[in-house]
Amino acid sequence: MGNTLSTDELFIRIMTIDDLAAVFHLGEQLFTSEYSSSMYRTWDEYEITTLFNSDSELCIVAELAGEVVGFALGTTVEKSNSAWKYGYLVWIGTRPGLQKCGAGKKLFDEIRDRMVEQGVRMIIIDTDADNEAGISFFKKQGFDNIQQHVYMTLNLSKTRKKRKKA
Repeated sequence: MGNTLSTDELFIRIMTIDDLAAVFHLGEQLFTSEYSSSMYRTWDEYEITTLFNSDSELCIVAELAGEVVGFALGTTVEKSNSAWKYGYLVWIGTRPGLQKCGAGKKLFDEIRDRMVEQGVRMIIIDTDADNEAGISFFKKQGFDNIQQHVYMTLNLSKTRKKRKKA
């Protein structure tokens, strides 16, 4: 495969229940604590099964030679006080080494088309501010209006230890 991979060899299709384990394990390879602590904390099997059970038509995979090598998982949001329907691309990823071959673009194009068919007027994504490759990818897909988001944590195990001493 290597760098000679052609996107013509990729097959984009709807995710099936048989793909859940492959998608989960690929996500584990991609969303490590070194890559992104927030993605690492939120990537789990419940995330996938919840999206699959609620919006299965927005859960797609890229397949190469019978193997899942990428995925895109999304959902839609309708707000009661808005005429707009929003699409939320929750997760997208491709196997390491395949990022430059266009697999991500094919996955994004497919999920975008599916969202348009469902009446979505705006797609929202979020990623870590230091995810330069991800930000570059999304800009190439036409995303703009980048907004900074503050992400904070509170480690409760430290609080619990202090309380026990008191």
